[in-house]
Amino acid sequence: MALEWEQVNVDAADAVALGRWWAEALGWVVLNDSAEEYEIRPREDRLPGLIFTPVPEGKTIKNRLHLDFRPDEQDAEVARLLALGARHADVGQGDQPWVVLVDPEGNEFCVLGPRRS
Repeated sequence: MALEWEQVNVDAADAVALGRWWAEALGWVVLNDSAEEYEIRPREDRLPGLIFTPVPEGKTIKNRLHLDFRPDEQDAEVARLLALGARHADVGQGDQPWVVLVDPEGNEFCVLGPRRS
């Protein structure tokens, strides 16, 4: 039996707004822009994607799952994401080579430094 990773589901207070933010942050395309299910992917025919669904409850604790991104230039990418509305976060990481940010709804993600050889 084989499994194909289709998408990551993200609960959101405002699925459309959060989905649009991530589409802009990642440069991904929108496949479905309904308020009940806002889906984005790297390209229309490429997996995995992110799907944002509305939930009534707000985020209250640190995510148990988060995304890591490795850009070409960490400082430039962090600055770009902050300009889009991300914020710095302290989840107890201490002094590390990665930067922890949160999206507009408080979901943590990391911007990694250069890959070690």
